[in-house]
Amino acid sequence: MDSTELASALRTAISTLHKGFRKHMAAANVYSMTELQTISNIYRSPNMLPTELAALAHITPQSMSQILSKLEEQDLIKRVPSTSDKRKVFISITAAGKKLVEKTRLEGDAWLNEAIESTLTAKDKEQLLKTLPVLHKLIEVL
Repeated sequence: MDSTELASALRTAISTLHKGFRKHMAAANVYSMTELQTISNIYRSPNMLPTELAALAHITPQSMSQILSKLEEQDLIKRVPSTSDKRKVFISITAAGKKLVEKTRLEGDAWLNEAIESTLTAKDKEQLLKTLPVLHKLIEVL
């Protein structure tokens, strides 16, 4: 298999697995993947600027502004004015936002754990574990 075929096969596998995650996360029925990723980014790195969040999501600042407005209306995030520069507004997560991220992660982990336990052999699990560092190398180029 050449690298073009490998890339196609990996894309298909990852896309299908991603759809499985979405299917088993209640929040996916309410929020887009960009919205969920934005909440997750804020959870990991509190007090981010909207432009930083837009860059992480690979969307325009205007699109991020719409997402942030929706998340703020639902009390998942809050805007905190900078004390040193009045032009800047940092985005932080609320308790409800943290709860949503944690619930979504637990749902995804539970589904994936069940899929691993019911489908993979011990040898398959070993192979998967050995593959993780390679996948992380691909993640680094994002």
